[in-house]
Amino acid sequence: MKTGISSEKAGDMYEVAKETYAKFGVSSDRAIKEALALPISVHCWQGDDLVGFEGGGSLSGSGLMTTGNYPGRARNGDELRKDAEFAFSLIPGKKRFSLHSFYAETNGKKVSRDSITPEHFTEWMKWSKKRKIPLDFNPSFFAHPMADSGYTLASSDTKVRKFWIRHARACRRIASAFGGNQEGPAVCDIWIPDGSKDYPADRLSPRERLRDALDEILSEKIPASTITDALECKLFGIGSEAYVTGSHEFYMSYAVKKQIKLCLDTGHFHPTETIADKISAALLFVPGLLVHFSRGLRWDSDHVTTFSDETRDACREIKRAGAFSRVDLALDYFDASINRVAAWVIGTRSLRKALLESLLEPTHLIVDAEKRGKTHERLALMEECKTLPFSSVWDKLCLNAKVPISAAWLGNVDEYERTVLNKRK
Repeated sequence: MKTGISSEKAGDMYEVAKETYAKFGVSSDRAIKEALALPISVHCWQGDDLVGFEGGGSLSGSGLMTTGNYPGRARNGDELRKDAEFAFSLIPGKKRFSLHSFYAETNGKKVSRDSITPEHFTEWMKWSKKRKIPLDFNPSFFAHPMADSGYTLASSDTKVRKFWIRHARACRRIASAFGGNQEGPAVCDIWIPDGSKDYPADRLSPRERLRDALDEILSEKIPASTITDALECKLFGIGSEAYVTGSHEFYMSYAVKKQIKLCLDTGHFHPTETIADKISAALLFVPGLLVHFSRGLRWDSDHVTTFSDETRDACREIKRAGAFSRVDLALDYFDASINRVAAWVIGTRSLRKALLESLLEPTHLIVDAEKRGKTHERLALMEECKTLPFSSVWDKLCLNAKVPISAAWLGNVDEYERTVLNKRK
C-alpha cells in the first residue's frame, strides 16, 4: 500500500516538526530515542485465539471469550513464533513476549498443569535468547476441568484449590527460569476467573481462601533478579457478572501489604472508568505497576488496542509521574475476526505512538503554569499539544527503527497472509 509520502519527504517534514517542538522546550530526537527504548510485552495469545497447545481446551465458563474465524491461526509453537517474528519486523522499538502456561511444548505428552517445568518451555527460551526477545509469563487458571466450577484459588474444594496453588508455584519457577535466561526478570502475572454469576450470600470466605492461597504461592522465595510478581484485578467476567473474588480493592490491598506489583487492565473496570487516575494513586503505595492495554466495548471484550484517549491518557500519566521505570507495559487482547498478525501490529504500534506522544508533551510548561496558578494557561497548553506535528515525529521514529512508515506495513501483511497464513488448513 502506498502511503503518499516518501522516506525523503518524511525526513523533511520531521525537521519542521523538530523545530516546532523545540520552541516548546522539547527535544523530539530525545523523545524518539526514549520511546523506542521502552519495552512493550506483546501477548502470544492474539496469534492463536488463546487456544494454547494442550489440545481441546475450551474457554467456556472462564470469563473469557474469543469470536471470529479469520484464516491462518497459528497451530503450534513454530507457527506462533514465526508469526510473532513477522509482526515484530513491522513494529518499532523494544519488544517482549508474554506466554500463558498452556503454551508449553511437551512433545505430545500429557503433562498436568501442576507439573509443568521450565523444560517444557525450552524452545521458547532458545528462541528468546536467539532473537533477544525477553519473555514474561502467566499461569492459566481457565480452560481446564479443575476450573469448571468457576473457582480456582478461591475454591471451597481443597483438592481443586491445592491443584491451582501447585500450578501457580510451578509457573513462578518457570518465570524465574525465563529471567535467568535473559537480561532482567520475567513478569509473572496472576489472574483468576473466580466469581459468581448471581449474587453470593458469602463474599468473604472466597476472599479469605484466595488470600491464604496467595500467601502459600508467594511464600516460596525466588530471587527478585529473575521474577517480578504481579496481581491482576477484574470487575466482572462472563459467568462472574455479580461477584469477582479478585476485585480491584482486594488485589490493591494485598499488593500494598505484600509490596508486589499491581496489574491494571484498561478493560477490567466499568465501561466509563479509566485507569489514568489510578496510576499515581497506586504508585504511592506499591513498588510498581503492570499495565495491560486492551479496549473494551460495552464490556471487557478485549478488542485491539488503539491510539485512543484512554491509551494516551494512561501513557501521559505514567510520563508525568516519571514512572516508566516502575511500570511494565503490556498488551492483552485477542480478536479472531481479523488478521491476527495485523492485530498485533495495530495494537503495539498504537501503544508505541501513545508513548511517543507522552514523551513529546511539554510537561514542564504545563506543570509550571499550574504552579503559578495559571490554570487557563495549563488548559491552553494541553489543547495546543493536540495539534502539534506529532505524526511527522512518529514517521521519523519508524524510519529510525527501520520499519514501514504510515500504513505501508499493510502491504507486508497482505503478502504474508497470501504466502503463509492462507496455506494453513
